[in-house]
Amino acid sequence: MDPFMKSDQYHFLKHQAKLLASAYGSVNDASVLEALTSLAQEKAVGLFEQLTSEQKLLLEPINAVKDREGADAFAASLKAYVIPFPDLTEQALKKAFPKVKKLEVPPLEEVDFKETSYVRWHDAGANKTYIVFEKDGRLAGVRGLMKNEGIKGICSICNGHEDIALFMSESKKTVQGTSVKRGNYICKSSLVCNENIQSREKLIEWMARLTQ
Repeated sequence: MDPFMKSDQYHFLKHQAKLLASAYGSVNDASVLEALTSLAQEKAVGLFEQLTSEQKLLLEPINAVKDREGADAFAASLKAYVIPFPDLTEQALKKAFPKVKKLEVPPLEEVDFKETSYVRWHDAGANKTYIVFEKDGRLAGVRGLMKNEGIKGICSICNGHEDIALFMSESKKTVQGTSVKRGNYICKSSLVCNENIQSREKLIEWMARLTQ
């Protein structure tokens, strides 16, 4: 069976399994647990517009999740069917950042592309932070400055309550010499942020505002 789910869908399913495990550890009412299990199964199937019978079978084990070990096992069984983030080749990155003459290619050794909805890295030499994500089958990018200091708050990308920092992007306008700076608070850790993304809707909206 070929990969068929995106990373945000994978994280959504992992989250549903963890919620079930937590419920079984704190709820004693069998009817409530049965209802929660049925709801988790419904959400899992409803996450996809269309599923083959084989894909539905892959999702069924969520019904058996009753503890953290079961949740982890369910998540592990899905990993092979996650569509990875597109290859970050030098050519693709140059297209995403056409105005950057000397683009620092990010360190990718520790990136798990099956758990990634976007990639972010910092070029210390240029003191710039770069963000790339997939848009209409290609990579789109935005760069800017990210403050070192952080606070607790809501991330504009994943909507999680995390350690966040101000990311200030700069968009060139049509009038020569003018630009518009846009600031948003996002997770200090892109790893935490990607793990929190259970839908790409906010990411797409956020990137659209910064790249328009």
